[in-house]
Amino acid sequence: MNILEGLQPQKVFKYFERICQIPHGSGNIEQISNYIADFAKERGLFCIQDELKNIIIIKEATPGYELEEPYILQGHMDMVAVKEPGCEIDMAVEPLRLKAENGRIHAEGTSLGGDDGIAVAYCLALLDTPELAHPRLEIILTVDEETGMEGALGIDLSMLQGKRMINLDQEEEGIFITSCAGGARVDVTIPVQRVTVDRDGDKMSVMELKITGLAGGHSGTEIDKKGGNANVLLGQLLEKIMEQTDAMLLFLQGGVADNVIPKEACARIVVSDGELERIKKLIMEQERYLKEQLSATDPEFMIECNILTASEKKALPEAEKSDSQIVCCTEETGRNALACLDKLPNGVIAMSRDVVGLVETSLNLGIMKLTENALVLEYAVRSSVDHEKEALCSQMKAIATQYGAKVTVRNAYPGWAYRADSSLRNHMCTVYEKMYGHAPKLEAIHAGLECGILAGKIPGLDCISIGPNLKDVHTAQESMDIASVQRVWEYLLAVLVSK
Repeated sequence: MNILEGLQPQKVFKYFERICQIPHGSGNIEQISNYIADFAKERGLFCIQDELKNIIIIKEATPGYELEEPYILQGHMDMVAVKEPGCEIDMAVEPLRLKAENGRIHAEGTSLGGDDGIAVAYCLALLDTPELAHPRLEIILTVDEETGMEGALGIDLSMLQGKRMINLDQEEEGIFITSCAGGARVDVTIPVQRVTVDRDGDKMSVMELKITGLAGGHSGTEIDKKGGNANVLLGQLLEKIMEQTDAMLLFLQGGVADNVIPKEACARIVVSDGELERIKKLIMEQERYLKEQLSATDPEFMIECNILTASEKKALPEAEKSDSQIVCCTEETGRNALACLDKLPNGVIAMSRDVVGLVETSLNLGIMKLTENALVLEYAVRSSVDHEKEALCSQMKAIATQYGAKVTVRNAYPGWAYRADSSLRNHMCTVYEKMYGHAPKLEAIHAGLECGILAGKIPGLDCISIGPNLKDVHTAQESMDIASVQRVWEYLLAVLVSK
């Protein structure tokens, strides 16, 4: 397509555009992994592609750098694949539709995947620049970072020699990340039972409810803004409705990934016609209240409410028993599931006592889905204090089991602790000050990075995380600053060649 042709650095944007032609949402990474493996083999580089599809590429030192300590460069090849409502692009099989305007790169109707496609592009461009002088380069590109860091957890790094690593998964230029939170995924499965309802009767209607207009965002970097979570808000609304009426739950779904704050959620309920006006009044009252509460963070928030027509009811795909009947959750189990959802915590749990403004512990209800037998909730839990993370998971188990729910904790990963004596940090800060005349900012973040996991696999590993300016990651509004990409590239080259 060559949409990015002519942008500098040319090789970085060449490979970034090539990556964007390959679908690479989390869980759909085989094609991009194979592309990177083929790239290495074509250039005669040592390459390992493991069973998980992680990639390790090694490029030996150039003359004069043989005695220098190797550099590990690391990023992940998967992206959070989300799109705007109504966007017809199938991100599982179709390429991204890039556009460059006003100094930034976007993708039409979808997320861009700058997190972390730009890391992959930087690494491929480095490997494809034979004139560059450098120490031994050890490239680690992992899979499925966005869904629980499965690639980093499963990768074997025993063949590496390096003890200093530059992670390229940071989203703000000039800010060096020196530590991050650990985390886990928590799945809550709340059982429900079904009952058959006559949906064509004159006295029953199907109402569809939608939460829309929320800002959403990355649950690691945006959770402190305390914006609305569509899954939580819809669950609370449904609980109010079902407490005060005879409504029965038919359909419930929201969110795209457990580490993304959901912008939208949808439910369908079966109600008697005599309760319709009462339910509409409850919805209007809740919408008015929430608009006031969310005016600063989510000014576009709204609740959509529609009564399905007879033809729309008959076309419903979920839980049909016949043309005239539909299978809903029983009132008791539907209310129980929503009560459990409401009682489980969400959002910021604690702020750091050591770093002003830093979230210490949080969780995000990223995915909510009603299946035939259960309401399934998927959370991303984060904390910079391991025992607080474990305590929050235990609290969730205690609450959920009161409602007969099953709780599974998976893909737990450690935090990345600040290193007081970092020669890598000192070197990179020195190079930065020479280039820009001032020191970079050093920060801890609440979002999870793979550095903690990889440090556990390489004793004594010294890490720093950097990257260009990205905006609105994990949303369809994501964009990347073109000039920032070039500056970070030039800085990265300076770090590699400086002895």
